[in-house]
Amino acid sequence: MSTTITEHALDAILSLQLTVAWAGEGRCKPKRFGWWDTDLIDGNGGGDFLSQLAPRTHEWAALALAREAARRVDARARSRHGDADELRSIYFLGFELDEKLDDRLAALKRSGLAPSAALSLPFVLGAEFPAEKIAEVLSGQAKVSFEKVPPVGRELAGTVPAAPEALVKALTAALVPIAPEYPLPFFRLVAGRAR
Repeated sequence: MSTTITEHALDAILSLQLTVAWAGEGRCKPKRFGWWDTDLIDGNGGGDFLSQLAPRTHEWAALALAREAARRVDARARSRHGDADELRSIYFLGFELDEKLDDRLAALKRSGLAPSAALSLPFVLGAEFPAEKIAEVLSGQAKVSFEKVPPVGRELAGTVPAAPEALVKALTAALVPIAPEYPLPFFRLVAGRAR
């Protein structure tokens, strides 16, 4: 997927990735969706450690670490598929786009802005977890249909959206209904093109 992408589109994708990363934490109290065994954001968990370690950028650091935990769970789930590199998921959008997202996240962190000021996040760090609201936000990103492909995840039907932001919106929408384990929404590519 070699395409020019604007900072606005990168920010929209990061907002969705960070929302899923935050919502997927399971070690926090109260537990959120529990897709990864982390508590990197909350002040009573890893967020406290990070606020002491990096007082000015601790919110960014916590969100980036939660995103990395989500990326690892996503990669582990994709590895159960015979052609893991031919799948596109929320945290695996192709090398070029993934690099651009990492670079943009680093630039936002250096900007001095808080995550809530830099991105459109549908949650407030340190506030209660509104599970129904988050599920509504995720499902409202796009209209999708998918087929469950055990043990891999949820394969989305149709053509892979050409625009990266639309791709991530579709993948994010396929997280609903919320499952007890990360459901790995994915599109399958065939020889680099949509199936």
